[in-house]
Amino acid sequence: MLSVQQLACERGGKRLFSDLSFTIESGQCVQVHGANGAGKTSLLRIVCGLAEAMQGRVCWRGADTRLDPGSFRAELVYLGHAPGLKDELSAAENLDFQSQIDGCALSPLQIETALQRVGLGRQQHLPLRRFSQGQKRRVALARLVARPARLWVLDEPLAALDHAAQQLVSQLVAAHLQADGLALVTSHQPLGVESMDLRLGA
Repeated sequence: MLSVQQLACERGGKRLFSDLSFTIESGQCVQVHGANGAGKTSLLRIVCGLAEAMQGRVCWRGADTRLDPGSFRAELVYLGHAPGLKDELSAAENLDFQSQIDGCALSPLQIETALQRVGLGRQQHLPLRRFSQGQKRRVALARLVARPARLWVLDEPLAALDHAAQQLVSQLVAAHLQADGLALVTSHQPLGVESMDLRLGA
């Protein structure tokens, strides 16, 4: 279970949200809504431990995530709005590099299988500088296939994707939830799965 308790966030001297609390349990997805600048990305980064909140805390399995951040991060995968990939590396090399950062090294077969799942099997050895933005997003999505993680934190996972790739994201999230995974997602578009809505700046 992920529990967010009385979070407050300020950026650039502006209070984005305060006294924010919610819980996500196994098999549940929370979709965060709000206008640009409402603090959606800030919330996700705070949950992942990549940014500090003014007050409040984030708990995983009943314990404050700041007490053992390494164990918490081992159980989550975060996909930011920017893919965070290196153009000089191939799709396979990027996925390998990311898996090592995550502390979850992948075999060549695991990497190939993940890239095939997102429709990039034939392009896996091409440098990313030759990829479209949508293809780069697919490389990032391959982490969801390859990396076992109980909690998915996804910032605009449908951005720059065509209809087929958006359906793939919906399928991946749905399968994750059916396997008792948890998801915290921001998206300006319908995610295509049953979710609870959380509004910022309302």
